[in-house]
Amino acid sequence: MSDLDFVRRMWAEDGASRGLGMVLETLEEGRAVVRMPVRPDMVNGHRIVHGGLVFTLADSTFALVCNGVGRTTVAAGADITFVASATEGDVLRAEGVERAAYGRSGLTDVQVRRESDGAVVAEFRGRSRTVGR
Repeated sequence: MSDLDFVRRMWAEDGASRGLGMVLETLEEGRAVVRMPVRPDMVNGHRIVHGGLVFTLADSTFALVCNGVGRTTVAAGADITFVASATEGDVLRAEGVERAAYGRSGLTDVQVRRESDGAVVAEFRGRSRTVGR
């Protein structure tokens, strides 16, 4: 099985991402793009998408990138900066890129944008650790 086959199998079994309507758009070594439409049940009391769901989109994209090594890789930590909001009906597009891999550790950046105007919604940096096969 190739490393990307490993990631595709992981994605196929990811019920959380599927339940949020995420769609894998691009998968390459060291890079992934995932889209998520903002549904009515995803907005908070301010009528903007809940920050935890933006984080989840970025985290799911991060998982696709860092598991591209073909071994089980998990988050060791992550930070997110929210830049702009999104509302019901928007489509969010997250692009993740591996920045560094060293030993069993890695750094991946994910930028989340509103598809309609390209505005940056959030910047995410994930730290990963490979734990096994």
